[in-house]
Amino acid sequence: MFAQSLDLGPRSEFIRDVRKGLGDTRQKQLPCTYLYDEIGAALFEAITLLPEYGLTRADARLLENHASELARCLPDAIVVAELGSGSGRKTRWVLEALAKRRPLDYFPIDISHSALVKCRGELGRLERVRMTELELSYLDGLREVMGRRKRGQRLLLLFLGSTIGNFEHAEAHEFLKAIRAHLAPGDALLLGTDLVKPVPQLLAAYNDPTGVTAAFNLNLLARINHDLGGEFVLTNFEHEAVYNPAERRIEMYLRSTSRQRARIREAGMTITLKSGETIWTESSHKYQLQDVRELSERTGFRLEAQWVDEEWPFAETLLLAGS
Repeated sequence: MFAQSLDLGPRSEFIRDVRKGLGDTRQKQLPCTYLYDEIGAALFEAITLLPEYGLTRADARLLENHASELARCLPDAIVVAELGSGSGRKTRWVLEALAKRRPLDYFPIDISHSALVKCRGELGRLERVRMTELELSYLDGLREVMGRRKRGQRLLLLFLGSTIGNFEHAEAHEFLKAIRAHLAPGDALLLGTDLVKPVPQLLAAYNDPTGVTAAFNLNLLARINHDLGGEFVLTNFEHEAVYNPAERRIEMYLRSTSRQRARIREAGMTITLKSGETIWTESSHKYQLQDVRELSERTGFRLEAQWVDEEWPFAETLLLAGS
């Protein structure tokens, strides 16, 4: 939704984004990154375990089943960095496959300190893997890794899950171009993308009957209440997920169930919502395989290999930085 939506800044940026997004008279909206405070991250972990949400399991299956094949596509002298590592649980297979050949440096990059603590707990004892956590934004972390790698080493950059789907198409293009600008020719990017699938299957994944996704979405308002002195009454909102076929994306909203006003003390604003008015909180774009190829070619990469899960259509694509 917003270009900065995946690089959480300091408190002042949170205030700025709330003012900008909730002050929009056409469509109130908030960057999806603010869904992921400590409670939000825990709720998302619960979402990944739901039977309706097959994305995370598909991502993990591909990494487990094809890690050795991935390793064969890469040179021996390699360093690994991961954007938005989270707990790092599914990265284990990639690291183990690469570390069989020689000791390996791994740099998880995440803005969440607690996520990096979990990542250390999950991966910190892997044999022949030296782990250095970087509590930084995506591009700041990538710059730090590029400055630390040794002469002759290639980089494998992991961008797993479907985080690229949270970017609008133009933003995804600009973000991959920015990544390519930091890489050297021959460096690699492993990119996860969720693929187009039947609409009922998508809607069930983002509107589970147990209400975990609804709690995850509503927690954004709870966070504004807690962090910025907001006065939202959460019971006056309901979670809504719809599929936009023209854009091939799931859109998540918080819909006001009545006319209401809410003050946000730290942002110095009071917003008014009509009954039925929505706050747009997240987009999740779904790709076709040809989209991934075209996006890579337009941003300076060459598609080297691609693996697709059939149970839950999802792709891991290995891209090489061109000369």
